[in-house]
Amino acid sequence: MSEQRCGFIALIGEPNAGKSTLLNRMVGAKISIVTHKVQTTRTRIRGVALEGDAQLVFIDTPGLFSPRRRLDRAMVKAAWAGAADADVIVLLVEAHRCITAGVEAILDTLKDKWSSGQAVALAINKIDRVKAETLLALTTKLNEAYNFQATFMISAEKGYGVDALKTWLAEQLPVGPWHYPEDQIADLPMRMIAAEITREKLTLRLHQEIPYQLTVETENWEERKDGSVRIDQLIYVTRDGHKGIALGPKGETMKAIGKAAREEISAFLGRPAHLFLQIKVRPNWQEETERYTEMGLDFKDGN
Repeated sequence: MSEQRCGFIALIGEPNAGKSTLLNRMVGAKISIVTHKVQTTRTRIRGVALEGDAQLVFIDTPGLFSPRRRLDRAMVKAAWAGAADADVIVLLVEAHRCITAGVEAILDTLKDKWSSGQAVALAINKIDRVKAETLLALTTKLNEAYNFQATFMISAEKGYGVDALKTWLAEQLPVGPWHYPEDQIADLPMRMIAAEITREKLTLRLHQEIPYQLTVETENWEERKDGSVRIDQLIYVTRDGHKGIALGPKGETMKAIGKAAREEISAFLGRPAHLFLQIKVRPNWQEETERYTEMGLDFKDGN
């Protein structure tokens, strides 16, 4: 019988590079919020996947970008802290966007901080969007810029190449006992996962009108005798106008968002969920310590 292995893997890259999609594909359950707006992952959500005798614990870091606001700075600091904690780092680059200024900045940081010790792999994502010769040129350029231990061509969305990456990651992890029970896919509290699901639905529905000026918190979680759960959530927006947009005419927008979130939360929990949403205007929520604590971020990291 082979020895058990276990370790932490950080997925890093620019916003929208496909980190959350890849995590969800490897874990086999929808853990991290996936939308087409950049910068939608705020919390260092960890998913747990099994590959043979290895347990892979993923740190899904916020996308690395140039931070301007306090919230942005806290998220970027959390992303690099996640990478520092990991046994293996995977840099995701979008095939069709080539080497952007953001990717160059990440490569520079990797050269400064990770010269040895940690295994760093390159995963070129969304390969179905480019021709083979473009892909080959990009692979060569990236490997000239940084000495990656391995390079993988993948499509996180369609699943191409993901199994090969997962097998390689399992081989890199240190020998040691598993950190989590076999049936545990994420160590993020259910309250937080439920809030992330609702925030995903809000972001998908309102991505034009209210990009990042909202957050969701689970205020109350009540287990009922019939096995169902009652969940009360607060949605914070920064302006009165945003509250009206989120509610929609006769509250129709909020009803549709609530229905979509409730269905996904119920499916995730495997039992009925009763979801109650309330919207509050808090102009300065991005400057409040408690909001950061709810998201698993450190307020001081935004200084």
